[in-house]
Amino acid sequence: MRVVSLVPSLTEAIARSAPGALVGATDWCTHPADLDVPRIGGTKNPKLDRIVALAPDLVIANEEENREPDLRALREAGLEVLVTEVRDVPQAFRELDRVVAACGVVRPRWLDEAEAAWSALQPPVRRTTAVVPIWRRPWMVLGRDTFAGDVLSRLGVDHVYAGHAERYPRIPLEELRAAAPDVVVLPDEPYRFTADDGPEAFPGLPCALVSGRHLTWYGPSLAEAPRALGEALRAALR
Repeated sequence: MRVVSLVPSLTEAIARSAPGALVGATDWCTHPADLDVPRIGGTKNPKLDRIVALAPDLVIANEEENREPDLRALREAGLEVLVTEVRDVPQAFRELDRVVAACGVVRPRWLDEAEAAWSALQPPVRRTTAVVPIWRRPWMVLGRDTFAGDVLSRLGVDHVYAGHAERYPRIPLEELRAAAPDVVVLPDEPYRFTADDGPEAFPGLPCALVSGRHLTWYGPSLAEAPRALGEALRAALR
């Protein structure tokens, strides 16, 4: 099986589950760190001719991360394209099952461990509110129907814009501050928020700097996510 992955988290999942199957990945596929395969551009601007030249048996994509015109062009070139949709944690596990099966391998142990980690979560003692920026200049936050929002909800965090009409709305900074959440959650991707770039915009509000891989990726990192995110949130709220 020759596989090209257009989704960073699924690249990691395939590399762990079907070693040697990957023959191409995006420039943003950073895990595993030692992945040595041809790079085919970004998730939004893949080099289609390069993908076709790799002659993969399967291209793995995602309906949110990849553009439909690109996926259509790959199909028209005769390639099989598997498109995933992930909006919550249970759906992530179902889609990961589908991806590893399509790669022709048995269900990996890490997937069992990840499901067990989420199944073992105890109901939160109390719920907290959060604003979750994913970009600045302009400020954008998590809105409705997102995987990251569901991840946080299962950890007892209700993000303020979960009912917004848009999935990733642009919200003026003044409005974000006025929402007065219990905590501001600042991931390191897609925008790389750091201790020196992000918290200063929210004076007086606790800020949790979290790994974007744990918050937004669906793959092997799911096994670590409940613990890692929980620790970051608790540290911010002390």
